[in-house]
Amino acid sequence: MSPTDLEQYLHVHLPLTKAMQIFVVSMKPGEIILGAPLEPNINHQKGVFGGSAATLATAAAWSLVHAQLVAAKVPGQVVIQRSTMEFVLPMKDEFVARAFVPHPEAWPKFMQMLKRRGRARISVSAEVSCGGQVSGDFEGEFVALDSERG
Repeated sequence: MSPTDLEQYLHVHLPLTKAMQIFVVSMKPGEIILGAPLEPNINHQKGVFGGSAATLATAAAWSLVHAQLVAAKVPGQVVIQRSTMEFVLPMKDEFVARAFVPHPEAWPKFMQMLKRRGRARISVSAEVSCGGQVSGDFEGEFVALDSERG
């Protein structure tokens, strides 16, 4: 899956990402960075709306799990089970979310469980930054369901 493929997938299947003008900054094994401009995500104080920051972090984390399934050629659906977001600093410009799995050794276990049971969970983190400063921290638990098992 290329960055262009991911961006198009997000805009078609998660229309909010298109409205927010979310774009793929970079993709590499174990990390995805998504970005968004301030203008469509602005709040009443001319900063980034907190819901937009949380959505960008969620989308980045979801994309990381989705891309892992695509790379492994495992037909699955990814859903978020729960998440938390801590806002550290206000953001007044374009912002990015860098998603990663804090314990990379969880990936093989996750994939093995998905293949064996048709369902697996993994924790994904994301740092939301603006101007090079970490402005928020996201933690989410995602569930993958093997779509071939129904």
